[in-house]
Amino acid sequence: MAACSPARVADGVEEGQLTEAEPEDDSWAELGPVVKRDPVIKLSSPVSGFEPLTWSEDHRLSASTASGISLMEVLCDVHGNNQDLVLHRTSIPVPDKVCELKVGPEEELLRAKDKFSSDPSVSQSLLDRVFNPTLGVHKGIMYTSWSPLGCDGNGLSLLASLTLDHKLTVHSSTKRLQWTVVADLTQLYGESLESRGYSVQGGEPPKANLLDLAELQRRYLMQTPVRMEWSSVCTTQHVQTNNKWKDVGTVLLAVLMENGDLVVWQFCLPMLGKDSVVSCNTIQSGVSSPSVLAWWEYEHSGRKMSGLIVGSAVGPVKILPVNLKAVKGYFTLRQPVVLWQESDQIPVHNIKCISLFHPKQNCNCSLVVAARGSYLFWCLLLISKAGLNVHNSHVTGLHSTPIVSMTASRQGGSIYTCSLDGTVKKLTPIFTDMAVAFKQEEIGLPEGMAGRRMHGIAVSPNGAYLALVSTAGMTNGQHLVSRTYQVQFVTLKTPNDAAAELLESQVQSLFKQTDLLDLVRWKVLKEKCIPALLQEELDKKVHNTGSPYLWRLKLFLVRVLYQSLQKAPVEARWRPTHEDSKVFVGDEEGGGGGEEGVSKLQDPESQALEEKMGEVIAWIEAVEAHLTREHMKRVLGEVYLHTWITENTSIPTRGVCDFLTSDPTYEDRAAKVLIGHIQKKMNKQTFPEYCSLCKEVLPFTDRKQAICSNGHMWLRCVLSYQACQTLTYRRCLLQDSIARLPVPEGKQLAPLSTSLPPLSHSTLFSLSQGCYSLSALSHPTP
Repeated sequence: MAACSPARVADGVEEGQLTEAEPEDDSWAELGPVVKRDPVIKLSSPVSGFEPLTWSEDHRLSASTASGISLMEVLCDVHGNNQDLVLHRTSIPVPDKVCELKVGPEEELLRAKDKFSSDPSVSQSLLDRVFNPTLGVHKGIMYTSWSPLGCDGNGLSLLASLTLDHKLTVHSSTKRLQWTVVADLTQLYGESLESRGYSVQGGEPPKANLLDLAELQRRYLMQTPVRMEWSSVCTTQHVQTNNKWKDVGTVLLAVLMENGDLVVWQFCLPMLGKDSVVSCNTIQSGVSSPSVLAWWEYEHSGRKMSGLIVGSAVGPVKILPVNLKAVKGYFTLRQPVVLWQESDQIPVHNIKCISLFHPKQNCNCSLVVAARGSYLFWCLLLISKAGLNVHNSHVTGLHSTPIVSMTASRQGGSIYTCSLDGTVKKLTPIFTDMAVAFKQEEIGLPEGMAGRRMHGIAVSPNGAYLALVSTAGMTNGQHLVSRTYQVQFVTLKTPNDAAAELLESQVQSLFKQTDLLDLVRWKVLKEKCIPALLQEELDKKVHNTGSPYLWRLKLFLVRVLYQSLQKAPVEARWRPTHEDSKVFVGDEEGGGGGEEGVSKLQDPESQALEEKMGEVIAWIEAVEAHLTREHMKRVLGEVYLHTWITENTSIPTRGVCDFLTSDPTYEDRAAKVLIGHIQKKMNKQTFPEYCSLCKEVLPFTDRKQAICSNGHMWLRCVLSYQACQTLTYRRCLLQDSIARLPVPEGKQLAPLSTSLPPLSHSTLFSLSQGCYSLSALSHPTP
C-alpha cells in the first residue's frame, strides 16, 4: 500500500511532504468480496412478519420483531479509529392498545356478533382475530417500508409500519434517535369509509347492515391492510391564488387491502402530519387472495409511466394502471397487464421492480422479479414501436426449500435470495436479443454465519453490504429450546471496487454513498495509508475538474488517515483514573520525566509518527481552506446577484470579502472580480456584526468562530458565516460545524435568510456524511 503525499496534488494547496508511494500489495485479494463485518447485533425479541429486514436510502436498517422495530443507523465516522461498522441503535415499540377496526355503530356490531355466535354454521368465522380482537392477537410487526429521501422535515426517509393486528402508521425521526407517529392511516381510512357509509368510492351506500354476515366481512376486509409500498418522489402542479402554477413535491403510499382494493395516499412534502394528506383514492384490483405489492415505474423517451404490481397467494401477477392526476410528466397504462395468469397455488412472496438499460435494444427496460415458492419468476417489459413487449419465465433449481427473503441492489440490478436453510444466492441479469438470462452464484458465507437459519436479508443502497437476520440452526439434529436472533453484516464488494465507484459516481454526494465510503474508510484504518492508485486517480481528477465532490472525498480520506495514525486509548476515556498524581518538587525541578521521558524523546518511531501526523494535519487544513474559499465565493455570488435585500438578510459580506483578500497566496481572478463588484456596490458602507452581550464589534478573522474584544466567543454558521448568537442552533454530531437547520448532506436546505437560495450542506466540511442534528445551547465562552 502507499503512504499519502499531499505535495502530489496538482492544485498545489497542500503543504508538507510525505513519503513516496510504494508498490501496492493488496492483501484484500485473498479475502475476496465477502468478508464478515463486526459488530453482531442481538435482537431482544424474535423476528416477525414478512421481509423482516429493510434498508433505507438514508442508510438506516429496520428489523421487524415481536416487540417492535429495531433500527440501526450506519454512520461513516471520521472522528474515531474503530474499524467496526459504526451503528447507532434505537427502536419503535409496538403499541400496547389493540387495533380495532371500525365497521359501523357499536351497538349494531354487538348485536351482530351476538347473533352469529349462536349459529354454529357461521360461528367459526368469528374466531378470526381481525373480526374479534377480544380473542387476543399476536403482537409484533408484519411489514415495514421506507420512503425515498426528502420526505420528512429533515430531508430523510419516512417509515411506514404495519403491525400484526393490521394497524398502519407512518413514523418520522423528527429529533435525533426519536421517532414519532405522523399519521395513523388505519384511523384516517376508517373515518373516510364511515363518512361515505362504507360504500365503494363513487358508489351508493350498501343497503345491507351488519346483521348480514357478508356485509360484516366486507367491511372488515376492505380496511385490513396486507402490504404497503412507497413510490418515488414526484412533482404535482398546484394553482395559486394569482392563477399561477406552483410545483409541489409529493409522494404516494399504496396500501393493498385484504379484499384486493388498492388505497393510494398522496402526501405533500415534507410530510408533517395528517394535514399533509393531499388525496386518498381507492382502486379495485380484482385480485383474489392478494399477498404482495410493488410499484412499477418505467421511463421511455423522457416520459415516466407508473403502475402497481399486485401478486396473489394463489399465483397470478399483474400490473394495474394508476392515474396520477396533476402529476408533472407522469403517464399510466391504459389497461391492466397480466404478467402471470395461471392460478397454480404457488403464492407470491415478494416482488421487486428494477429499471435497467437493454444494451441489445438500446432502450430502457423494466425487470420484474417475484419469489414464488422455491422459484424465481421474472418478467421483462420494454416499449418498442409495436407497443409493450412482455417476456416472462421462471428460474428453477435455485433453492431446495422455499425462498424466505429477496432483495435487489439499486445499482447494477443484482438480485439476492435466501432460503430457510441458510443458502444465499446472487443472480445477475444477462440480456439476450429479446429476453434475459441470469448468472447464478452462491454467496459463500464466512464462518459463524453459514448453516444458520435465515429469516431475512437486505442489501445496502449501493450494494456494499448485505445484512442478514438469523438464528441458530439444529444442534446434533435437535432444535434449541431458546433461540437468539441476531443481525450480521458481510461485504459484497472490495474496498478497491468501492473506491472506483466513488471516483466515477454521478451522484456527487458522499452521504448517499455512505456504505461505499465505509469500505474505503475500513481499508485506510486497517492499513494506515491511502491506497496509491486511489490517491493518484483522485489527484488527477481533482486537477482536471476541480469538482467540490472530489475535494470533499479527498478531505474524507485525509481525515480517516489522521485517525488511523492515532493510538487507540488503553482505557475508556470516560472512566476516571485513580492513580496518584502527586509530583515531588525535586523531580519537577530536575526535569521530571526520568529514563522513560528520555526514551520517549529519543524514540525514532515516535518522532517519525509525530512528523507524519503534523503533515497530515497541514494537509487537512489546506483542503478545508480550499473548500471554505469556494463556498465563500458561492455565498458572495448569491449576495451580488440577489438585489432584493430583506430584513432577514444577515450575511457578513464585508467580513467575508476581507477574509478572502487577507491571504496573499490566494490567487483567484474570479474571486477578485466578484469582490470588486460587491465593494463597488456597497460604496464603502460597512455593516459589522456586534456581540449581543457587550455590543462590541465582532471581527471576521476566523471562518469557524467570532471573538469580540471582551473575549466573548460565538460559533459561525457554516452556511452563511453569520455569528450564531441565538439561544439554540444545530450542531453536527460527526463534525465540529454548526448550522441553523438540520439536514443531511446532499439535501437542499431552506435558506437561512430569504435572500439566499437553498445551499447544500455537502458544500461544507461536515463531509463524511450528513449533519445529524442535536439541539444545543449557544453560550458564549468567556
